[in-house]
Formats: sequence, C-alpha cells, structure tokens
Amino acid sequence: MFAIFSAGIAPAIALMSFFYLKDRYSEPLPLLIRTFVIGCLLVFPIMFIQYVLTTEGITDNYLIESFLYTSLTEEFFKWFLFIYTIYHHSEFDAHYDGIVYAVAISLGFATVENVLYLFTNGIGYALSRALFPVSSHALIGVIMGYYFGKAKTNKQHKKRNIAMAFIIPFLLHGTYNYILNIVPGNWLLFLVPFMILLWILGLRRVKIASEAAPLTMFQKKKQGA
Repeated sequence: MFAIFSAGIAPAIALMSFFYLKDRYSEPLPLLIRTFVIGCLLVFPIMFIQYVLTTEGITDNYLIESFLYTSLTEEFFKWFLFIYTIYHHSEFDAHYDGIVYAVAISLGFATVENVLYLFTNGIGYALSRALFPVSSHALIGVIMGYYFGKAKTNKQHKKRNIAMAFIIPFLLHGTYNYILNIVPGNWLLFLVPFMILLWILGLRRVKIASEAAPLTMFQKKKQGA
C-alpha cells in the first residue's frame, strides 16, 4: 500500500518542484499547499458528476465523452476555483504566479486521481501514468495559469485572457482524451507527439511568464489586489 501511495504522489512532487523552483519570486508554501489540497478535494465532486453522466448513458459518442464528460467538468472546475481562491489574492502579483498556482490545483487533482487508479489497477501503471495523465494535467495547468497571469498583470484584454485560461485547457484536455478513446490499441503513436507538443507549449509559456516583471505596489492598489 505504501509503495502504491508513494508511486502515486511522486510524479506530482517532482513536477510541482520543477515549476515552483523556476519562480523568481517564490510563493508562500502554506498558500501553495492549500491550493494543492483544493485540487485534491476537487476530484470527488467531479468523479460523482462523471459517474452520473456515464451511468445515465446519455451518449456513447467519443467526441462528447472526451470534451463534455471529462474535459469540460475538470477544466471548468479548476478554472472556477482558481478565480474564486487565487485570482484576487494579494500573493498573486506576477505573471508566473498564475502558472505556479494553476499547476498546484491541477497536480492536486491529478495526484488523487493517480493514487486511486494505481490502487485499483496496480503499481505496474505508475510510469505510464506519470508520463502521460499526471504530466498532461500539469502542462495544461501551466497554460491555464499563463493566461490567468496575463490577465492579472495586464489590464488589456483581461476578459479575453480569463476566457482563454479555460478555453485552451478545455480543448487540449478534450483532445488528449479523444486520442485515448478513438485509438485504444495504438494510442502511443498519437499521444507521444501530442505530449511533446504540450511540453513545448508549456515550457515556452514558462519562459515568457518567468521573465515578466511582477506588479508594482501602485498596480496592486489600482487593481484592488
């Protein structure tokens, strides 16, 4: 049991450390841990919603299942909780901060999901789960946080960037699940290039956000942060 639990949380710790240490202005750990825990707790209501949608058998269309059952529920609630718990927080005062907190929410969700999966299916899936589902959650969180950070630090196109913080993760997550649904036998042939693209997109946004200057005190007061 301890081995499965350790294998389930190790990828999240590694990825969270990677993105956290790239922050030039480190975020307070208590707030980061709280954000991670919020992501963990988010698993249970989403699992319930997805269970109801699946058992009702509203549709067996892979496109609808991938984008509406899975991607919409997961990315919308992450997006909503970010706005509710982090967006107006005084510690969110730099572009890269959006990435750190969005990754924390995403990895909190991914960690519980991963541990539950490994307890059900066995530790043999630990490596593939780390490379694909857990990493994809983190990288999609990077993209969500990038647009939240852009909205927070630049009033120009603020509403559009907040919308993009949901729309792009929703589309990427839906595509990830659609690949798994339509090519169950040869999914690696399609998913590996997709993950490489996701890493490229994510790391590029990490670089841009980490180089941006934090909000000044005047900007914070003006935005009511």
